[in-house]
Amino acid sequence: MNKWPEVPLLSSPIAIDPTWIDYNGHLNMAYYNVIFDRSLDEMLLPVGLGPDYVRETGCTYMAVEAHICYLREVFRSDRVRVALRVLDVDAKRMHLYCEMRHAADDWLAATSEWMFLHVDTNARRAVPWPREIFDRLDAIRIAGAHLGMPERAGRRIGIPRKE
Repeated sequence: MNKWPEVPLLSSPIAIDPTWIDYNGHLNMAYYNVIFDRSLDEMLLPVGLGPDYVRETGCTYMAVEAHICYLREVFRSDRVRVALRVLDVDAKRMHLYCEMRHAADDWLAATSEWMFLHVDTNARRAVPWPREIFDRLDAIRIAGAHLGMPERAGRRIGIPRKE
């Protein structure tokens, strides 16, 4: 597969579960991660990754690092969508970047950057992607390359000190 139809990939709209609202009256920070995670599961199904892939191959992808930037509060009445880009992929790794946006008004609520390993669940170690999965991931990367590196990708956390 040399071409991917549309990048970024978009999730279905997601309603905010009332149990995800915290005592501050907005979406609890942990549930941003739940939304990103569920969206990844949905958007990577066409690539061939999902429950059937795990059952048939004994392999899966597992997060080894994530970075979320919380940019705007999400409330119970909001619906959101997640947009996904593959920033890079190699023999065993996948570097993804996601944006959570308001489903109707398109304002940016949060971003998430992830590093995943392709893992053999029986051996519990990283193994190479099957060629067809790698090719699909790389096609998504290529399709989004013209968008450049997202502003929030590659960020680090720290408190700059004046000397």
